[in-house]
Amino acid sequence: MKRTIAVIAGGDSSEFEISLQTANHIFSSLDKTIYSPFLVIFKGTDWKVKIDDQYYPIDRNDFSFTTKQGKIKFDFAYIGIHGTPGENGILQGYFQLLNIPYSSCDVFSSALSFNKHACNSYLKSFGFKVAESILLKREQTYSAQAIEKKLGLPCFVKPNADGSSFGISKVKKSEELESAIEKAFAEGQEVIIEEFIDGLEFTCGLVKTQKENLIFPVTEVLPKKEFFDYEAKYDPSMAEEITPARISDELSLQFQNLSSEIYDALKCKGIVRIDYMLRKNEVFVLEANTVPGMTANSFIPKQVAAMKRELKDILTMVIENEFRNS
Repeated sequence: MKRTIAVIAGGDSSEFEISLQTANHIFSSLDKTIYSPFLVIFKGTDWKVKIDDQYYPIDRNDFSFTTKQGKIKFDFAYIGIHGTPGENGILQGYFQLLNIPYSSCDVFSSALSFNKHACNSYLKSFGFKVAESILLKREQTYSAQAIEKKLGLPCFVKPNADGSSFGISKVKKSEELESAIEKAFAEGQEVIIEEFIDGLEFTCGLVKTQKENLIFPVTEVLPKKEFFDYEAKYDPSMAEEITPARISDELSLQFQNLSSEIYDALKCKGIVRIDYMLRKNEVFVLEANTVPGMTANSFIPKQVAAMKRELKDILTMVIENEFRNS
């Protein structure tokens, strides 16, 4: 009997539409010979299943839905929501309460990695190099001069806890700081200001299961804009992505080993992607993405293809591993 899979999209962040693309790509890639997938769309408290052009409301008491053929309960939740509530631990807690296995990291790991400042502080305690940063809370007073003194210019201003690439600014002058902070606060309650690391950007995906540990090839990221923002991430013409990266085998292995160590330190599960900056011989961790983009243009599907593996098989690994653990 086929397992019934909920592929969950939407959410409440600015990346709602990208989440739909991620979920649709996951949906189309799943092995239909062993799974019966349904696309589930979340928007606030409006949870519904989409079947062709019909929508059916989700019963949140047991995460099920009902059609003319009867009630359908899900065996597994594949989370494709970027941002809240799919990337910050909220959905993970809900599924744990219902004892429904799911694809991503658990509550602790999701919440920690979603909060950029907390995650960087945590990783720094393990000896990983991260950018120097300052955390601001809404209504908190700040001094542009003090920020410039500590971090220098240019610097990056970002929402601290948000699953998207919206609200990010590269600040080159002190007088640009206030508007950049306001822009970031439009996306969340906290803002992180980070030092600018002048170097090359790389990213590496991986997944670990009881059956197999797979660390994907490293991708070199060459944005055609000043930094890798939302447009550069999702518009193929705005960034060049090279997989495998044009680096030595030794450096590639260093990125892969770091990714494995960070995965373990954050107690991750499922498919995760770690982003880096390389400045001369120093590797800095930018962030850990516990629900990475899975659109046709995203890093993970391209890295899987570069390994000569099929995304279908990797998704099966993720799903079946949760049933081995149950």
